[in-house]
Order: sequence, then C-alpha cells, then structure tokens
Amino acid sequence: MKNFVEELRWRGMIQDIMPGTEEKLMEGPTAAYVGIDPTADSLHIGHLVSVMILKHFQNCGHKPFALVGGATGMIGDPSMKSQERNLLDEETLAHNVACIKAQLSRFLDFDSDAPNKAELVNNYDWMKGYSFLDFARDIGKHITVNYMMAKDSVKKRLSSDSREGMSFTEFTYQLLQGYDFLYLYQHKGCTLQMGGSDQWGNITTGTELIRRKLGKEAYALTCPLITKADGGKFGKTEKGNIWLDPERTSPYQFYQFWLNVSDEDAARYIRIFTMLGKEEIEAAIAEHAQAPHLRTLQKLLAKEITVMVHGKEEYEKAVEASNVLFGNATSEALKHLDEKTFLQVFDGVATFGLGHEKLPLNIIDLLAVETQVFPSKGECRKMIQAGGVSINKDKVADINAEIGESHLIGGKYILAQKGKKNYFIIKVD
Repeated sequence: MKNFVEELRWRGMIQDIMPGTEEKLMEGPTAAYVGIDPTADSLHIGHLVSVMILKHFQNCGHKPFALVGGATGMIGDPSMKSQERNLLDEETLAHNVACIKAQLSRFLDFDSDAPNKAELVNNYDWMKGYSFLDFARDIGKHITVNYMMAKDSVKKRLSSDSREGMSFTEFTYQLLQGYDFLYLYQHKGCTLQMGGSDQWGNITTGTELIRRKLGKEAYALTCPLITKADGGKFGKTEKGNIWLDPERTSPYQFYQFWLNVSDEDAARYIRIFTMLGKEEIEAAIAEHAQAPHLRTLQKLLAKEITVMVHGKEEYEKAVEASNVLFGNATSEALKHLDEKTFLQVFDGVATFGLGHEKLPLNIIDLLAVETQVFPSKGECRKMIQAGGVSINKDKVADINAEIGESHLIGGKYILAQKGKKNYFIIKVD
C-alpha cells in the first residue's frame, strides 16, 4: 500500500483532514468517494483537483467512488454561493451524468477486474423513493438545527445582504449530502469522503450523522481551492470556464491555458494536475529555473494534462497549432489544421471577405486593392521586396505572384502575414 495521505501532502493537495484518517488508510484498502454536482454535461478544470484525488486514491490501492448528485443536483449546494441555483429536470440530469462518466473514464479504471476498480453512483437512485416524512423521521432527528446553523456555508448566506436569504431547500442540502455518506457507508463500505475545502461543513455533517445514527467512525479529507498566484480565479478566462469537453473548449485552447500559466503557478499545478513523481517534478522545476524564458515547466505541464484529458493525438495537434502561430511552421502544418482549430488559433485576427470569382489575383491587388491588408500598392510592393510578406506561412518573393484556388486553406481561407506578428485572414466565399 502506498501512503495516500503522504502522496497528497507533498503535492500540496490537503487542506483539512480528520484525525485518524491517515492511520485508517494505512490499515488496508479503503473505499472513499467524491461528490460531483451534474449541473453541466461536462466537467471543467475546477473539478480536476477532486478527480485527481480519486485517481491518486485508486493508484494507492484503494477503491474510489464518484458520486454524481442526480438528487442533490436538483437542489444546488449553497456552499460559497451567493444565490440559489436553477433546478434541473430529470432528463437533463441523466444526460449530464452519462457525459461526466465518459470523462471520468479517462482518469479512473471503471472496467477492469481489479478489486479496487472505480464505481459511479448516483444519489438519485436512493433518494427518488425516499418520502419526506421518512427522511425527516429517520435522518432529520439525528442532526440539530443548531448544528446545521453553525456551518460556515449557512452563516455566510444568512449574514449576506441578499434579500432572498436562504431557502429551506438549500438549508437541507447538508443533510442530504450527509445521508449520501451514511448510505455509501452502509451499502458500499465507504468510510471516507473527500472534496474541496468548501465542502468541509457538508462532509463533516455526514461523519456526524454516521456517528450519531450508527455509533461508527467515518473520516473526511479536503483539498485546497485552487487559486492563481495573482489572486485571480483559477480556470476562468475571458470566455468563461476551461471545460474538459472538446466541443466546449478545444484541445488547442485547453493546451494554451496551461502553457500560459505563470512560473509560480506552473510549479504548483504540475504537482496537483499530473501523475509525475516527486523527483521528476523537482528536476523539471530546477531545469526551468535555469532558463525560464524557454517555459519548459509550462510545456511539460500542458503536455501531461492535455494527453490525460484529450489523448496523445490531440496533444500533438495542439502543439502543431501553437507552432503555426508562435513557431516556424510551414504551409503544410497550416493546411493540416481543421477549420475550427484554424479559427481558434487566429481568433481576433482582422478578416476580409473575397468572392471566389476574383481568383486568381495578383498578390499586390489581393493585399492592397481587394482587401486592406496594406493601405497602398506602393507599401505592399516595398514590403514584398523586403521579404516581409507571407501567404500561408510561405514568404512571397515575387511582386507578380498569383494567388489562386490552390492557396485556399480548407477551401476557403488565405492567411496573409505582414512582418513577424501581423496576421490577416482572407475568407473566400
């Protein structure tokens, strides 16, 4: 048995841990779970810390359960939230649960014959037939209102300036999550619940319920909420969350997110979001310190996590796409990009329209008459002669060059480059 707690400790992945947890885990294989609210049909990188904890847990010989909150997702967790969530219908939740399981399968072994193979459970399965009266009698009587009111998540909402306050629905959330722990303790042998530090109050309600109702001990462990070194919110960009679903966040955008983190953040994230060992990580950090401008740490981080989430082939495509914009890529590499990735690589670049019937066109007419890449023919001519104009990453040396159908990327785009950094897209319809 590998020491799971020690593994998390050196990675900086423990915020709170209940006394006795480490000793319990060292006694032998243990079952534990992490809860995920299926409020969308994809996980985003904010979920990844909890998922990585389950991955390490399985890697250390223990049995992980991923609980998707089909029932609690209908209510919404008030922890760290300023307002109540929208409620989801059963059909939407079922779709979201199926999508999340597919994503979790990239991290956890659900399908082998190993005794510690992962399991996915849905609390809707045990809550849907539970009447309110039975729940109030069987569960509600064991936890006092005083105990529930003392939780930070409740106090924060009640003391906020919001006129809405906190609904009874939300107030019961910690009791429902506590019952999940009790149910999994009784039916699946789960003695440990793990999650983000904002879940500590809900998790300990579960351990308290198990203690009061069964007279047994259960355990809790939380990881810190991940932040950026500059205090900004982790995993958010101008366009919103970084999702694991390639339709929501392309592998190229995903790769770029990790490639662009600061040195300080890269040194933390590589411990948390990869399975690389301690010695390898320390060596990579030391190598990076010798030449930070090469961004070797960010490249390693981006590689490891992109391969884990999207696979090696998509990682290689993302690297190729990055080289198109920032490296010395050829026109061949450019033509390999699919349309979606091409448009993402050159997102925000000035775009001009051109009719198919205009082709072929002299290079100067294309860039200075039919489009406004250059303000005048004279300036365009000078720049070509100085070697400062490229079409589809190939330098144009001849002022009489003709640009035609064969130059179209994906049958409809031409990429013009003026100098080293000024790109323009010509879309041919």
